[in-house]
Amino acid sequence: MPYKRRIRQVIKQTRSISAWRMRLAFWSGAVLVGLSATLLALASAKADGYFHHWVETRPWLPFILTPGGLLTITWATRQFFPGGEGSGIPQAIAALELGEHADRSAILSLRIAIGKGLAIVLGLLCGASIGREGPTVHIAASIMYSLHRLANFPIHHVRKGLILAGGAAGLAAAFNTPLAGVMFAIEEMSRSFEERINASLMVAVILAGMTSLMIEGNYTYFGTYSAQLAPLHAIGAILVCGIIGGLTGGLFSSLLIVGGRRLTPVRRAHPYLLALGCGLAVACVGVLSDNSTWGTGYEAARGVLQGTNQAAIWYAPMKFLATIFSYLSGIPGGIFAPSLSVGAGLGYNLSGLFPHAPMLAIGLLGMVGYFSGVVQTPITAVIIVMEMTDDHRLLLPLMATALLADAVSKLVCHQPIYQAMSKDFLKSVRGMGNDH
Repeated sequence: MPYKRRIRQVIKQTRSISAWRMRLAFWSGAVLVGLSATLLALASAKADGYFHHWVETRPWLPFILTPGGLLTITWATRQFFPGGEGSGIPQAIAALELGEHADRSAILSLRIAIGKGLAIVLGLLCGASIGREGPTVHIAASIMYSLHRLANFPIHHVRKGLILAGGAAGLAAAFNTPLAGVMFAIEEMSRSFEERINASLMVAVILAGMTSLMIEGNYTYFGTYSAQLAPLHAIGAILVCGIIGGLTGGLFSSLLIVGGRRLTPVRRAHPYLLALGCGLAVACVGVLSDNSTWGTGYEAARGVLQGTNQAAIWYAPMKFLATIFSYLSGIPGGIFAPSLSVGAGLGYNLSGLFPHAPMLAIGLLGMVGYFSGVVQTPITAVIIVMEMTDDHRLLLPLMATALLADAVSKLVCHQPIYQAMSKDFLKSVRGMGNDH
């Protein structure tokens, strides 16, 4: 009896030590996610600013730097971190579907995380119309997944807890939107809510968010606003922004999905020619738009919402095209920030239909309508816009617009963009782990 009791105590202590080791590894990973997201945000802003400064005095530079930069990034991605291309969110979703550790390791690794971060900074340094938020999700999921080597995580936590928590923490730290991070993981990445991983999501988001706040301070992504709509104006604006935002957002998603599939043979046979061609297209669009479509579009969108940047009527369609060409080139890069920027420009254009309504309110409805049309996650879209602007007065109009845009978008694009891209990515990545 004493021996049996002693054995049970040893087993209990061992399990306790193992549990604490998993907790410490998980918490450390969440802090590292916050640090990585913050460093990427700071480096991306610097790179974006440098390119805008360069082209002000050198109008010819984009025709050399942009295609050359996209070509270099494509070469580096293929040579040194294959699996790091694209937005990053489809890759994180695909990792949840893969059953083999070798396959998951081919798209979730520290090597890919570092390479993807460098590629985003280089992409912005050469004027590509890309965002860092989707790639941050991929980077965060890679960091969290790599923790399984430090602690003996059960398979459930490896496939769900670590990857989902990493994705949620990455988005939360990138935008400083903790609620949106959790909702995105539930609404987009998992498409279902699992109570057993709820605590993991929350802890990762809190730790990553606090780390980011300690470095950058408390801020709202697009600033603080206060806007209201009269009931009569709200109904018309909801209908217009919801329908047009859903149609254009759905069109954007369809073009990326279909274009990506049609260009797959070209990308395999002539990846560098494709990167050069798309780079030249991005350069032409940027120059024709009077240098307004380069980079993330963050400053342009912020200026529209603050009323300091009177966006030209062609800004939204030009940014739309620049983002499509940037993504189809195959370089790592997200569509979150460019889509929000296009939505703000779309809202600005639509505000002319409502001369007695605040332009800011229509801009926000246009932003959430277009973004919902692109990603088809209306709740996440509303939470992101509210948390990024610190404005809750438009909650009901924003929600109604997002739901309408989501329904309209599904008529144009029948499958959510990230789900479709993850399935396409799965076809190309299965067996990659064994090959590498």
